[in-house]
Amino acid sequence: MSGGISIHVVDVASGSVAQGLALRLERLEGDVRELICSGRIGVNGLLDELAGLTDRCRPGVYEVRLQVADFYRARGVQLPEPPFLDELVYRFGTADAAQHYHLPFKLTGWGLSCFRGGA
Repeated sequence: MSGGISIHVVDVASGSVAQGLALRLERLEGDVRELICSGRIGVNGLLDELAGLTDRCRPGVYEVRLQVADFYRARGVQLPEPPFLDELVYRFGTADAAQHYHLPFKLTGWGLSCFRGGA
């Protein structure tokens, strides 16, 4: 795989993919936000809406916005008010449009881990 961005999310609290988690990916340029895509994590753990958008993923600064509290509430998890993680914003940069940037998120209602996968 070359170029583009892919996102995979696992709910480590349950040991399964975070199917149904809503998120959006935006590219930032100064004060301007460009929506690249939004959707929900699928049964495969991926944001399938990103497939085919390689040409829109050029070098720059991006934000992924994960709706963590809504995801856990929908699963019946009791969260405090306010929740520790509500809308989680993860900002990252891409420097080379020819490389693939894979973001494997591992999350719970209390924490998150992510690194750059794919090369």
